[in-house]
Amino acid sequence: MPSQPNILFMIADDHRWDAIAGYGDPTVKTPTMDSLMERGTTFRETHIMGSLVGAVCVPSRAAVLTSANLFRSGGNQLNQDLAVWPQVMREAGYRTFFSGKWHNDRQTFANSFDDAATIFFGGMGNQYKVPIFDFDPTGAYPKDDRYIGDKFSTTLFTDSAVDFIENYDQTDPFFVYLSFTSPHDPRTPPGEYATMYKPEDVPVPENFVAEHPFDNGEMRIRDEVLAPFPRTPEIVQQHIADYYGMITSQDAEMGRVIQTLEAKGHLNNTIVIYTADHGLAVGQHGLLGKQNLYSHSIRVPSIFAGPGIPEGQTVDALTYLYDVFPTVCDLTNVDIPDTVEGSSLVPLMEGCVDKVRDTVFAAYKDIHRTVSDGRWKLIRYYVSEETGKGTNYLQLFDLENDPWETNNLAEQPEHAERVKSLATELKRWQTETDDFMKDTPILPL
Repeated sequence: MPSQPNILFMIADDHRWDAIAGYGDPTVKTPTMDSLMERGTTFRETHIMGSLVGAVCVPSRAAVLTSANLFRSGGNQLNQDLAVWPQVMREAGYRTFFSGKWHNDRQTFANSFDDAATIFFGGMGNQYKVPIFDFDPTGAYPKDDRYIGDKFSTTLFTDSAVDFIENYDQTDPFFVYLSFTSPHDPRTPPGEYATMYKPEDVPVPENFVAEHPFDNGEMRIRDEVLAPFPRTPEIVQQHIADYYGMITSQDAEMGRVIQTLEAKGHLNNTIVIYTADHGLAVGQHGLLGKQNLYSHSIRVPSIFAGPGIPEGQTVDALTYLYDVFPTVCDLTNVDIPDTVEGSSLVPLMEGCVDKVRDTVFAAYKDIHRTVSDGRWKLIRYYVSEETGKGTNYLQLFDLENDPWETNNLAEQPEHAERVKSLATELKRWQTETDDFMKDTPILPL
């Protein structure tokens, strides 16, 4: 058995932070994720930093790989001046393996993995006909080598991870990066999962409205036209039922990987991590997509289980998706590169500190900016200079008393000083991250 623990990192696409039974969702079935929570530590306030493009997954996955802020990490092409997580683990002696969706540049991929299978270089597509590559040690991946997978995407990718673990016979620790396209649309869950959730039994979100109350600048982006306007409860229930079917299907496949770890004697020496690249509205606030800065879209699951990680623990401190890189380095005694901006979450796991940051910040294109201290959240909306769409508008939410973000307090006189204070903190983040809108006024509107 290797002296360092193995790593199994699983990342989903579009999985909202609270769409897990163990997080409190009364409808969705997620026994594997729930078991991971029981075996490990769950971070309930894990955020992404947003996106400068409609494909939010691209910068989020770049953040995972580089642990750098939105304006520094790069997107399809990563910033070449930054350390890359799987490459760092590879150089530290880990045997690195990849299966699934890769939505960043191929050179970084080639530098990061010793082996791979069922590689999908892309964003989304037919879940039953995924265009994939086998591993090419030259890194060339000529188009003619691409072929169509013969199984549902989640099964296809999981099979490769299972095969790798089953056949692993080396003494070096392994690092498995399993990247799902689920539960991203097209939401076409396989087999029994297609009808597992009856739409009429799915609760309508408390913040459901037929249409978003003002133009947020992205009212007709691709995600938003997956359902007609105005939204109806019935349409939203159908979308959520399909979403849950995708999640439960994925949960079962995750269970297969963990069962394989156990069968091969690796489970007790493997750190298992589950997260997602971003959330999804799926009917909340009159929206369907993730091109917004409400909690449903910028918060993601974050579960760590394995050796050295406290069991059955929940942490409510503010964290970022890009904290996973330094956290795993810390857990495996690998030096954290100087370019890393995220924080190791090990001190939070061990109870040595009660927070690693005071606030979190996020941005979307040139139309949304937000900051939150965990209780109070300010969102600033702008009219896009590029498209002319959007609204100059301000929202203030008391997340403790209004977790669904429905009661805007921004114009109430008793909150004027709080708005100013949060605006100052937002400006600090913009300056620190070199946001291209750092010189654009937040107040007054």
